[in-house]
Amino acid sequence: MKKYTFLLSLVSMLMLGALKVQAQDYPTAAGLKFGGYEIGPSIKWFADEHTALEGIAGFRSGGFAITGLYEVHTRAFNVDKLNFFYGGGAHLGSLRPGSYNGGRNIYDNNRLLIGADGVVGLEYLFPGSPIVMSVDLDPRIEFATGPVFDLAPALGIKYSF
Repeated sequence: MKKYTFLLSLVSMLMLGALKVQAQDYPTAAGLKFGGYEIGPSIKWFADEHTALEGIAGFRSGGFAITGLYEVHTRAFNVDKLNFFYGGGAHLGSLRPGSYNGGRNIYDNNRLLIGADGVVGLEYLFPGSPIVMSVDLDPRIEFATGPVFDLAPALGIKYSF
């Protein structure tokens, strides 16, 4: 747990130290997100220059989860089309009884997934292309089966329009 906290703090400090505020590079993007537990379609819509809403329908072995995130975006490292983002939200889902989580059978009786989510990451819009790629860390607290804390990495690829 200390290792995850240190890693998250270090990455956040490095990114925050090199930020320059600018506008978003696209209004909407849809694609796939490959996370530590769930894989599925996602869509991101910018409400204004710096804030976005992202929805993810994540499927996993034995279940699914719907996640909603509020994100703040800003230019990272003064690199055009590279954005740092952070935010939070919640998830709601369901699992089959007996589903596993990282080798620990903690979902024996409870089929409900409900919890709080965070996100911190980098996103890049390829110049002259509608393709957006992102890498992020998604800390989450699972309330219905725990509390259980997870820090899952994720990779996203989206088409912007």
